[in-house]
Amino acid sequence: MDRKILLKKDMKEKQELVNIILDRFLPRKDEYPKEIHKAIRYSVFAGGKRLRPYLTMLAFEMFNSDVELISPVAAAIEMIHTYSLIHDDLPDIDDDEYRRGKKSCHAVFGEGAALLSGDALLISAFELITLAEIDAKQRVQFVRELASEAGIKGLIAGQMVDIDSEGKKVDKKTLQFIHENKTARLINIGLRFGAIAGGASESEVAVIEEYGNLIGMVFQIMDDLLDIEGTQAELGKSIGKDANVEKATFPSVYGIEESRAKAAELTNKARQVIVPLGKKAWKLDILAEYLLNRKS
Repeated sequence: MDRKILLKKDMKEKQELVNIILDRFLPRKDEYPKEIHKAIRYSVFAGGKRLRPYLTMLAFEMFNSDVELISPVAAAIEMIHTYSLIHDDLPDIDDDEYRRGKKSCHAVFGEGAALLSGDALLISAFELITLAEIDAKQRVQFVRELASEAGIKGLIAGQMVDIDSEGKKVDKKTLQFIHENKTARLINIGLRFGAIAGGASESEVAVIEEYGNLIGMVFQIMDDLLDIEGTQAELGKSIGKDANVEKATFPSVYGIEESRAKAAELTNKARQVIVPLGKKAWKLDILAEYLLNRKS
């Protein structure tokens, strides 16, 4: 079977596993208070690609076949990602009415419920990590590292600089800071956790982290390009109130063609970086190409 077809099949299977974990862990939508539980489930099960948890399970499986052991950690990372999307869409940040082709959380449930839903997902993610049947020291390590990556030293720092940069002409260094923190860190941390829990050596973890940093930036560049070239139907997005305000994107700083060339260059680099891992890294190789050529 074609390797790309095998990758897509594997992605679907692991996506279903993550959905099962999330469904079991999250409160039912009819539990009191119903409104927030409905809002949480609405956003979590709104059709995301589950890329970040997939990377966690993929890295783990390269060294340990029992992927269910790491699935709670993978699902927790998806919860952090979903929280960030809910908050991004809020009127005080990006004011997006649609997310993944559906009305955004605040557009359906109101700003208060959306804000609290994001808060709940952020906090509960750390609880879910503690339920993973992996080494206790690793659980503590992952809670600590994820808190750092999602906090003021990572995701929130990137978001703050992104907000401060709206309507301003940013330089390449600022652009890099924003998207390393907003996007690449959460992609990379999933790979790191999977490799560590799976039993990878320090040198193997270092290789996988370097790969993660590279494809994280590729993912963001392609996101920025798709925002320009894709249709609303393809992207599942709408135009927010600040659509005419200049954003800190790769096309706005580098231009469209240079951005595309940069994404291709980083992809090639990522594929070369993992060569020392041998045959067990074939899915990472195909995934890098997939991310470069995605349409949504």
